[in-house]
Amino acid sequence: MTELQTTGMRLLDPTAGAASRRGGAGPSDHKAVSVDGVTLMVPVHTSGAFESPFVADVPDDRGWSTLRRGAIPIAQISFPKQPRFYGLSTADGIPYSHIATLHGADVLATTVLQTCIRYESRRKACRFCAIGQSLAAGRTVARKTPQQLAEVAKAAVELDGVKHMVMTTGTPPTSDRGAQVLCESAAAIRAAVDLPLQGQCEPPDTDAWFQRMKDAGIDTLGMHLEVVGDDLRQRILPGKNEVPLARYWQAFEAAVAVFGRGQVSTYLLAGLGDSAELLLSTSRRLLGLGVYPFVVPFVPISGTPLEDHPAPSADFMRSVLEPLGALVTAAGISAGDIKAGCGKCAACSTLSRYEVTPLA
Repeated sequence: MTELQTTGMRLLDPTAGAASRRGGAGPSDHKAVSVDGVTLMVPVHTSGAFESPFVADVPDDRGWSTLRRGAIPIAQISFPKQPRFYGLSTADGIPYSHIATLHGADVLATTVLQTCIRYESRRKACRFCAIGQSLAAGRTVARKTPQQLAEVAKAAVELDGVKHMVMTTGTPPTSDRGAQVLCESAAAIRAAVDLPLQGQCEPPDTDAWFQRMKDAGIDTLGMHLEVVGDDLRQRILPGKNEVPLARYWQAFEAAVAVFGRGQVSTYLLAGLGDSAELLLSTSRRLLGLGVYPFVVPFVPISGTPLEDHPAPSADFMRSVLEPLGALVTAAGISAGDIKAGCGKCAACSTLSRYEVTPLA
């Protein structure tokens, strides 16, 4: 699974299952695939995927497809079906799929603000980010209102059995860095439907926002480091790096005090230049605070400055994820115990498969 996720996959039938995602925020240029009952987001639109040794045959009448490595069949896989809520639109004619999308098997995801002060400046934009691509292509709207999000979330639960929801956001030009719009959105959603929520934003200017987000109905919080090395952050995250790492560490500690151990998480992108040793030492520090270090393989997205940057090798990912799985378990934290969000979904990394089950 680790090799499949880093290498990507070629599709003999690109229309199989739910539509794959090109551009935009979140796992882009991927397709959700179920392998041995585990849902993974697998790159299918990247240059690496076009040359991948993994090939998915055309699905049979039952929806099953044979995954081959070269000519050798290695697994039976399936693709999630197009969700039923995609067929609906808001009263003002906006397709529900422009408000929120299905990620993995049972998680709803939205980017509340599809604009970002980082992305709007070529000099400050995160080099891997494609948040503006889906907006430019007309597949989403710039601002999802709380009422729209509540309407779509309710439909996704009732029609497609969605179990939890991720709300991320571009960073607005305000000191709360998106916390306010997450509060407004969460309050509306929780008034309409009982759905566990994760909010994701940069660390806000004051720790008081963590309790406000919790009170609004957000169950778990993501504040994403992405890369750790000082020089690497300046080169890859020039705008985001204006928020110093010291603020992230302060914010992690304060957020855990509100949301609880294991309910605060951060993305670490493996393959951009941080060594395995640095990723693991950073993860140890995060786990010591009660933060779940969601280490995922970097995926180059077409149309970004890093579109030609290679994905990490499966060997590199295993060198990080195998010891990290043991560290996560030793810290008493588990993907399965996260209430909502990316770590719980776990489809963008095989980290959860490396978590060690303690012996009875």
